[in-house]
Amino acid sequence: QLQLVESGGGLVQPGGSVRLSCVASGFTLHYYAIGWFRQAPGKEREGVSCISSSGDNTKYGDSVKGRFTISRDRAKNTVYLQMNSLKPEDTALYYCATDCKDPQRGDYWGQGTQVTVSS
Repeated sequence: QLQLVESGGGLVQPGGSVRLSCVASGFTLHYYAIGWFRQAPGKEREGVSCISSSGDNTKYGDSVKGRFTISRDRAKNTVYLQMNSLKPEDTALYYCATDCKDPQRGDYWGQGTQVTVSS
């Protein structure tokens, strides 16, 4: 089955860290630029980060710049999102897609993993 599967979310305290994974099943991830997105209840979808197919270029949303790092591992067919210095406003459903602007324009997108930042 061709799909993206996210994992790594959970409950974390403010100031803490978590690493999300986006694993491709059934296809080769490194042909695609990959975007991470998030959506909180009652809020619009937000583009969090993007990494080019080569991994040489990365972009971040203003709200996460300096705190989040995107990377990819070709051998593991995986893209990661390292999230540090987490804040309560980072609480959201995080998901990845094979498009950096609109996940539904991509060939694939995942169901997401929930990150909750709370004490």
